[in-house]
Amino acid sequence: MADIILDETDKALSLVELMFFAYRDFVADPDHILAGLKFGRAHHRVLHFVGRNPGLTVAGLLDILQITKQSLARVLKELIDQGYVFQREGAEDRRKRLLFLTPKGEALQARLVASQITRFERACKAIGATPEQFGRVLLAMVDEANQPLALSLIKGHHG
Repeated sequence: MADIILDETDKALSLVELMFFAYRDFVADPDHILAGLKFGRAHHRVLHFVGRNPGLTVAGLLDILQITKQSLARVLKELIDQGYVFQREGAEDRRKRLLFLTPKGEALQARLVASQITRFERACKAIGATPEQFGRVLLAMVDEANQPLALSLIKGHHG
């Protein structure tokens, strides 16, 4: 890994630029897979959060993604129609739609996240950081008001 020398006149702006490059490369492999299916990043986010939270409600997914109902409806329709996601009525409240990945959706979600996991593992190793240390940096970049939701989703899988 190359040594990093930040622009002395504006280190913060240098970090912004690095973030653009990091994000570009972080999404490149999934974008390539998704493009072959005529899907985009919204599809990726739905697959990710439904896969990590089976039975997630549509309302819950809207809270996580912070997109319009109309945008989510279009993406969900495509994923359902093509056999990646299915929905069931809630047991207690039949008005709620609970979302799940199909086996086809689980396989795609696993393909999409594999390169991203490898990228984080490589980055942690390169700088001698633990995933928890790297995670603290990422969490600090999330708006404070959104941190509890992010932590609840993470803790729901690891704690």
